[in-house]
Amino acid sequence: MTAHLIDFQHQHEAARWRAINDDVMGGVSRGGLHREGGIGVFSGETSLENNGGFASVRRDPEAFDLREHPGLELYVRGDGRRYQLRLYTDQLPQGAAYRASFQPSTGQWQRVALSWREFEPVFRGRLLKDVPAVDPARIEQLGLMIVDRRAGPFRLELAWFSTLDG
Repeated sequence: MTAHLIDFQHQHEAARWRAINDDVMGGVSRGGLHREGGIGVFSGETSLENNGGFASVRRDPEAFDLREHPGLELYVRGDGRRYQLRLYTDQLPQGAAYRASFQPSTGQWQRVALSWREFEPVFRGRLLKDVPAVDPARIEQLGLMIVDRRAGPFRLELAWFSTLDG
């Protein structure tokens, strides 16, 4: 059993995450991550007002050399909405990320496995061309985002992030 990269059983884990919502572009969505009873909760409300519609959180930078693993695994309980796991590396310009989408079932804990090939390079919602695939040895930061073009409350519960093995 591989040790978890990120485990919300650790009391101070939620303090390592920062909100970056669409108010940076004039929107009024709100979101953040906090800890409830040993789990992380990414929650808030998205709004389509003022051309908004996204909420996100990013974990404090930390070098992750994951070249020995085929991807990442999350243990989550969702609300039926679609989310993105975002990876930040020095391979892309600032603000750009590699994203992989996932849509966990409502109210059921489940493992979400994401292989490196599922991550695509994006900047402000647009796919980037002529850039390399994500290099798992160069991951510097992780983030979560909701940007499903729907207004309303959201809640994604997270127990842990781990490496995908196999």
